[in-house]
Amino acid sequence: MLSWEDFEKVDMRTGTIIKAEVFPKAKKAAFKLEIDFGRLGIKRSSAQITELYSTQELVGQQVIAVVNFPPKRIGPFISECLVLGIIGAREGVVLLHPGRKVANGLKIG
Repeated sequence: MLSWEDFEKVDMRTGTIIKAEVFPKAKKAAFKLEIDFGRLGIKRSSAQITELYSTQELVGQQVIAVVNFPPKRIGPFISECLVLGIIGAREGVVLLHPGRKVANGLKIG
């Protein structure tokens, strides 16, 4: 079981995707994202979400991401946050997002 103290360590925040591009050097199909987290700044992420999304429709979308993992090298790319999504059986990953537009950088709790 996860304790409340463990949950409090996970820093999930709202952010807006400001750039999305195909990541051709990834082992599995993925996009490279740049996400604006307000006062936390812009962070980069690699996301395997190519089944349901295009780079054009991602720009401007708000997402929820974990921002306090250590940076992770994915090939030549450094991922600085983990974008959260619902893992589907066959249809692919569906991104989590706020139901209404909110400020970037707000904490999820």
